[in-house]
This record gives sequence, C-alpha cells and structure tokens, in this order.
Amino acid sequence: MPRATDGWGSGLLGVIIFSGSLPATRVAVGGFSPLFLTSARAVIAALLGAMLLLALRQRRPAAGDLAPLAVVALGVVIGFPLLTALALQHMTAARSVVFIGLLPLATAMFGVLRGGERPKPAFWLFSVAGAALVAGFAWAGSRSATLAGDLLMVAAILVCGLGYAEGARLSRRLGGWQVISWALVLALPAMAVIAAATLPQAWSGIGGPAWLGLAYVSVFSMLVGFVFWYRGLALGGIAGVSQLQLLQPFFGLALAGLLLGEPVAWSMVAVTVLVVLCVAGARRFA
Repeated sequence: MPRATDGWGSGLLGVIIFSGSLPATRVAVGGFSPLFLTSARAVIAALLGAMLLLALRQRRPAAGDLAPLAVVALGVVIGFPLLTALALQHMTAARSVVFIGLLPLATAMFGVLRGGERPKPAFWLFSVAGAALVAGFAWAGSRSATLAGDLLMVAAILVCGLGYAEGARLSRRLGGWQVISWALVLALPAMAVIAAATLPQAWSGIGGPAWLGLAYVSVFSMLVGFVFWYRGLALGGIAGVSQLQLLQPFFGLALAGLLLGEPVAWSMVAVTVLVVLCVAGARRFA
C-alpha cells in the first residue's frame, strides 16, 4: 500500500505539471512553427537530461531496451508534441480538453496490451464514465471544430498512450527520470537536425509569451513532469494511475482562474467532484 500510495502521489504531481502543457503549446505556436517547437523543446530537454545522466553516472541502457526507448521517443518526445502543435493551429486549447479526457483510457488499454495488467471490470466502468464526463464538459464549452484538428488530436492521444505505457514498463527497471532522459538523448540527433532546418527566419517578431511557452514545454512538459509521471505509473500501476489524467483539464481551468483571473463556473466544480469520484473508483478496482 505505501508503494501504491507513493505512486499515486507522484502521478498526481506529474498531472499538475502537464496541465499547463497544451495552453503553453497554444501560446508557443503563435511565434514558432510546429516543427521547430517540437524539435527545439526536445533538444533543450535532451541536453538537460544528458547532463543529469552524466552527473549521476547512470549506466547505459541494455541493447534490449533500445527498441522500447525508441517507442517512448516516438510517442512522447516526437509524436504527441508535434501532433498537438499541429492540431492547436486548428482549434483552441479548450477544445483539446475533449481529447485529453480520453488519454487515461488509451494509456490503460496500452497498459493491458503491453504491461500485462488486468484491472477488474468495474475499473473500466469508472474509467469510461470519467472520460465521458471530461469529454462532455469540454465539448459543451467548445464552439470551434475542424476535422483536421480532431483527427490530429486522436492520433496524438494514441501515440501518447502507447508512449506512457511503454515508458512505465521500462521505469520499473531503469527508473522514471532515466527513461525519459534516455529517450530524449536517443531522439536528440534527429531533433537537432530538424530544429536547425526549421529555424525562424526572423527572431525579432517572436514575443515574450511564445518564449515562455517554449521554456515551459521544454523543461516541465518534456522532462520534469515525466520524472514524476513515469515513477507514478511504475509504482502505482499503469491502468490505475493513468486515470489521474482525468483531472488534468480541471487543473488547467483552476490555474486559469487563479493566475489569469478567468471565471470558473459552478459546473466546473460539479463535474470535477464527479471526476474525482470516478478516479477514486478506478483506483479501488485497478
């Protein structure tokens, strides 16, 4: 129980950090192209991860770990950031909440397929109910919709769920921060080439918010958040801890209310309470 509780606490910290990712990406694509943003954030995070690996003298992954690390890199270092950056050119950050609400379900399914987990049938009831609540809440508050944006977000959710599940499996053996750091290092050569090829033509027109968005997604979304997230998935179980992401959209709205002074409707509070109950139920039967 202490191990599982520690895992859920670590996973929750990861979710809180990730809650600012899509709004930060939305701001960043106002100044950078999706390809440059994706590659630049990966390069920055990879350099930080490499310094950690060298400073703490971590052993290199075994040959058998390279293929799973490549899956992690393709899913969470390249696939999800690029696809969401492209999608957010066609939709608002608020609408993307519709799809983030489906990410826990995707992660749980890949946890069953790749991690060998077998949650109880009641887990799936709570999981689907929570996803439906989040998606319904976000959809009701969104008035913008494009097929291109929706398809890109669906693809992003699938590759991210696979990357989360694969990274969690490796974290049990390599450690959470080591997995994301090695995945970033593995992707570094390709990302550095893409970043160099897609450099902005003019730097003077890029505003401060875009730079702050790039900084957030590079340091927190791409590295720090994964330290807690992969540790949580490894300790608490992929299927169960993944349900904490149902809370991610509501953390984002709460931050908007506290930091930006945006109004928080009573419906948000009501749905949040119901989602918390779904997460508690999923944890009970995971």
